[in-house]
Amino acid sequence: MSDRSTIYEVASRSGVSTATVSRVMRNGDGFSPATRDRVLAAASELGWVPNGPARGLASRRAGIVGLVFPDLGGSGDAEEESPLFVDEVIRGAERAATAAGDAVLIVSAHQASGRKLTYSVAGKVDGFVVMARSLADHDTAALAKTVPIVVLANHSARHGLDFVSADNRGGSREVTDHLLAVHGYTDIAFVGGPSRSPDSQERFAGFRAALSAAGRRPPTAPDARGNFTEAGGRKATEQLLASGRRPRAIVYGNDEMAVGGLAALRAARIKVPTDVAVTGFDDIATSRHLRPALTTVRQPMRDLGERAVDLLFARIADPTAERRSETLPVALVVRGSCGCRGRGGRVGGGTS
Repeated sequence: MSDRSTIYEVASRSGVSTATVSRVMRNGDGFSPATRDRVLAAASELGWVPNGPARGLASRRAGIVGLVFPDLGGSGDAEEESPLFVDEVIRGAERAATAAGDAVLIVSAHQASGRKLTYSVAGKVDGFVVMARSLADHDTAALAKTVPIVVLANHSARHGLDFVSADNRGGSREVTDHLLAVHGYTDIAFVGGPSRSPDSQERFAGFRAALSAAGRRPPTAPDARGNFTEAGGRKATEQLLASGRRPRAIVYGNDEMAVGGLAALRAARIKVPTDVAVTGFDDIATSRHLRPALTTVRQPMRDLGERAVDLLFARIADPTAERRSETLPVALVVRGSCGCRGRGGRVGGGTS
């Protein structure tokens, strides 16, 4: 329980008994939806979560790791993380948790409902791995007062939390450098992901850094946004072409958008890479089977999940340790879509 708040304060603020607070936090019954919302709101404001049943054991461990990710289904929200990326990260997290003998509880968060769900299960897990944008910053900070948290893909220095991410900026700069230096392309467009995504922001920053280093004036915003989805990438490419611009190369913020972009270019009878070169980011399995195969940046998606859980275990073992952060390296994978000859991929030296 947090040193800064108690169940009595939550009960007082929400106007109910401590027994009702306890039932709400256990997902029990005997109260109205309005009462449940009021209790969860009070708990969120106070930064309080209950201790789980296993907290009373000598081990002080429930043996459960919570994974909080964006809701990827049916929300209607265009700003979602790539489902393929999230799936790979979860697989890595599960691998690390299973190796330690722990179970995994996955919380699919979306707006208020995800926030309430996360608070309701916080007392049943030993800690959370939270992907960026799954929860509001203030909710993440409030939960961190009572439960160990490691943040994925977000430099959470503001709250002093442990985090792990990939070198998004370095990878995007390297693939853009490749187009500039190896192929001599100068008219290069960037299709970004969600504007609030830290990964998207870092990849655009790497793109801009490459252009600046080459003596070219970088754009202040992506030329289009595809929100990390295949459908979004296709729509963004169609909009780019409809504007009258046909760049010599397009850097997509992830592979799924690049897949959609290739479809749009094919429909417009624009040849890749003869007319327009294309690159992606992630190196999902599909990228090597496309025609032409996709030049991209390989990031260690499963390793991100695995390292996040490892950091969480370290935090659980020593809550007073200094904040830890890790940025995992990425590698340029050269295939045919950028204009390089041959179907096989060539892995570059990576980034620092």
